[in-house]
Amino acid sequence: MSKILITGATGHLGKATIEFLLRQGVHADQIVAFARDISKATYLTEKGIEVRIGSFDDRDSLDKATQGIETVLLVSGLDKNRLEQHKNVADLSKKNGVKRIVYTGVAIKDVDTSLNNPTMEDHFKTEEYISKNNLTYTFLRNSFYADAVKLFAGEHAIDSGIFLPTGDGKIPFAFRLDLAEATAKVLTQNGHENKTYELTGGAMYSFTDVANILSDLSGKTVTYTDADEKTYPDTLRLYGVPEPAIAILSGFSADVKRGQFAIESNDLERILERKPRDLKSVIKEVYSL
Repeated sequence: MSKILITGATGHLGKATIEFLLRQGVHADQIVAFARDISKATYLTEKGIEVRIGSFDDRDSLDKATQGIETVLLVSGLDKNRLEQHKNVADLSKKNGVKRIVYTGVAIKDVDTSLNNPTMEDHFKTEEYISKNNLTYTFLRNSFYADAVKLFAGEHAIDSGIFLPTGDGKIPFAFRLDLAEATAKVLTQNGHENKTYELTGGAMYSFTDVANILSDLSGKTVTYTDADEKTYPDTLRLYGVPEPAIAILSGFSADVKRGQFAIESNDLERILERKPRDLKSVIKEVYSL
């Protein structure tokens, strides 16, 4: 019986992918979840899913986790050492005869000129490592989550407006559950071997568009201010934003402004065999409007 190993199984994307696999008729005993903490994975064992405990840093646990596995879903990590962690997964997958790795990366035009490096660069170095080690792969380059727009626009954007140095830059936001559904389909279908997909929501939105959507939904006038990118970090410091978050927000905004994420692709729609969820409906949900 072929088995699928899901890393990050207790995270948002991993958990949702497992749910879609079950909906698509994959039996629970064909799914193996890789998690750090068994207490966070009890809901999986209750479904009849085997949980193998370990971490990306622990090669012994990865060795055990990848035994008897046909396909690995490598959900990209968040650790500062994640490139080496991803290499560990690839190494042990190859050692144990895994037939394919499905890796979730990021949809960006030119990582070499990204101002958010090395955050973005790790994804492409992971892809390169997997392909150069003669592992069959599917690379899912995910656009920014539509349901995370609140993190960038701000929790209180309806009252205070949106303050970001993104200019007229646009993003084809994708709903996380749509990405999870597409991931489950790729894991269970033939024909995705050694393919790279740009999984975007299709339609492009600037943060001016986001402000206009919030205005329409709330009945209030929500403004967008194109902040000065040179002074933006100092403004964030005044509000007590931690330095790592400042670096991420500044780099993200700079890349948006320069059109790094404005990738036109219908890969997500083709895999889903339907239109992805639109940004307005997601914003309505995340802002409880």
